[in-house]
Amino acid sequence: MSMRELAAALALLLLAGSAAAEGPGLGKPVTPGDIAAWDIFVMPDGKGLPPGSGTPQQGASIFAAKCAACHGEGGKGGIAGALIGEAPLTGPGSAKTIKSFWPYATTFFDYVRRAMPYNAPRSLTDGEVYAITAYIFALNKLIGDSDTVNAETLPKIRMPNRDNFIIRFPDRI
Repeated sequence: MSMRELAAALALLLLAGSAAAEGPGLGKPVTPGDIAAWDIFVMPDGKGLPPGSGTPQQGASIFAAKCAACHGEGGKGGIAGALIGEAPLTGPGSAKTIKSFWPYATTFFDYVRRAMPYNAPRSLTDGEVYAITAYIFALNKLIGDSDTVNAETLPKIRMPNRDNFIIRFPDRI
């Protein structure tokens, strides 16, 4: 390699390095408001639950419209699996359902609020999430058919398989 080729290669590396340091100019700065919209974490004890409420009766129609396409009529299973079943898990091949897979009612609410429906996550209102949660819990006989689920009642629902989980952060409960 000649001195001229070496100098050209070195110049090219220096230019590339300065261009990379500036960045591609994509996106926009994240504001505190942007972060607040996603800061919706619900703790096992219910801290972070939003206002609102729902009943199984309200949840039945919402579930039929927004959930049954994947979870089947009445949550009995479809392309996304059944939501109704018994606890505890009996082995590696056991079905994961509401009764067996969720240690806290509040974390189930948090999951539905963030991730459902699959084709439009975070599109449900807080009231719709409470109603869907109430409907699914009533189907699983965790609450009565006329009970109301809200920020006060949800943390009091004891999930059947709760004691079979290893608590990862016991100081946060």
